[in-house]
Amino acid sequence: MVTTLGRAFAANFLGHSATWYKQAIVAFLIINPILFNFSPFLAGWLLILEFIFTLAMALKCYPLQPGGLLALEAIILGMASPEAVYAESIANFEVIMLLMFMVAGIYFMRDLLLFTFTKILLRVKSKAFLSFLFSITAAFLSAFLDALTVTAVLISVAIGFFSVYHRVASGKHINQSDHDHSQDDEVQEERRAELEQFRSFLRSLIMHGAVGTALGGVCTLVGEPQNLLIAERAGWEFIEFFTRMAPVTMPVLVAGLLTCVFLEKFEWFSYGATLPDSVAKTLAEFDAEQDTERDSRMTMTLIVQATVGVILVLSLAFHVAAVGLVGLMVIVLLTAFNGITQEHRIGHAFEEALPFTALLVVFFSVVAVIHEQHLFTPVITFVLSQDRDLQPIMFFIANGVLSMISDNVFVATVYINEVAQAFKDGAIDREHFNVLAIAINTGTNLPSVATPNGQAAFLFLLTSALAPLIRLSYMKMLWMALPYTIVLSGVGMLAIYTQF
Repeated sequence: MVTTLGRAFAANFLGHSATWYKQAIVAFLIINPILFNFSPFLAGWLLILEFIFTLAMALKCYPLQPGGLLALEAIILGMASPEAVYAESIANFEVIMLLMFMVAGIYFMRDLLLFTFTKILLRVKSKAFLSFLFSITAAFLSAFLDALTVTAVLISVAIGFFSVYHRVASGKHINQSDHDHSQDDEVQEERRAELEQFRSFLRSLIMHGAVGTALGGVCTLVGEPQNLLIAERAGWEFIEFFTRMAPVTMPVLVAGLLTCVFLEKFEWFSYGATLPDSVAKTLAEFDAEQDTERDSRMTMTLIVQATVGVILVLSLAFHVAAVGLVGLMVIVLLTAFNGITQEHRIGHAFEEALPFTALLVVFFSVVAVIHEQHLFTPVITFVLSQDRDLQPIMFFIANGVLSMISDNVFVATVYINEVAQAFKDGAIDREHFNVLAIAINTGTNLPSVATPNGQAAFLFLLTSALAPLIRLSYMKMLWMALPYTIVLSGVGMLAIYTQF
């Protein structure tokens, strides 16, 4: 009986993931208490690395389960208290509401998004120009809206493209197989090659768009959550924030967009894949079919979605309410005016975001450990001990490195509070405080594109339903983000060094 139960537990543990992966998680759970008794500080850093490992294995097992087990153990060991986790969650409640409601709101706009982006995809023949459009559009929207919202739009569009192709291509394959079994192997091979090229095409567009959200998000007070916090500490309004950041953000924006074009032209770092002709034909046929079959009710649906889309953009641009509340408004308007009144139809909209919302709270548990165990304190102390002239560039580097492995909002919060306290104590003057605030903002926003850990939008993309469809793994994201990381970080450091 015991042996049978043991085998059943082993079979159930983390589902059907690879055996070595299960063994690694079990090893983590055993090592952590031992190391914690020896050194809580080292155990805290090991926990961070373990959590990153669970993210890297996201395509094998959703990180909520292994990451959640690690977080539960950390709390039981006393590395962080439940109250600290709750406090971190409350501090990020606006992000949680955004995920619960705004992503669901975007779900109800998918018809309009697919209609609009299909037209763009079919009319823009140059892949480099198409990538440029995705990147600069994402940058512009993220400067006034929210990176997570923009990423949700990109994900919805890509899933829409993939669904159309898969549905139509599957139907063609079935029909062809029924009539000609002798060519089935050849057809299968052709379909596989076509599918891989299409996946590569979508991966590159999505990564360009995701980096675009970082390029635009760093520029304005409302672009990223930490920007608002930094502006509040510095006493900057919208225009002042933009102008003070511009000596760094504008060169970085230009460099980032040029990088997008160069990557596509030279087909570096897994970029450059074009839309297969057969897929373009499939999408064109679908678009023509939709135009032919579109009746007055379907047209009215698109009009309603477009109208609510304008309301959404204006509401976010003028910040009439928290982003999550705006998302809830979008859900109410779109479902009410498009006649979606059944609970089960509304429920589907929340399936994408709620698992990630749970994962984000688990991530806040890790952030609570960082805070409770003072894991970043040595880095902060070291940077503040440097010469005044070196501090801006050191702040940029330190914030960038820490944001690659932790949440950039948390890193920015820790550093801006330390700098604000130093200014309050008279250790630095106002001019130097302003320079350090610029370094903190750009340091947490730009190098953090290196990994999915740094920005919630990147983590959302990695754990979304789209990632397995286009084979976007943790390591693939690292590889495709690498040129952007080098360029954005390098140009950012150079701008800080020469301008300040």
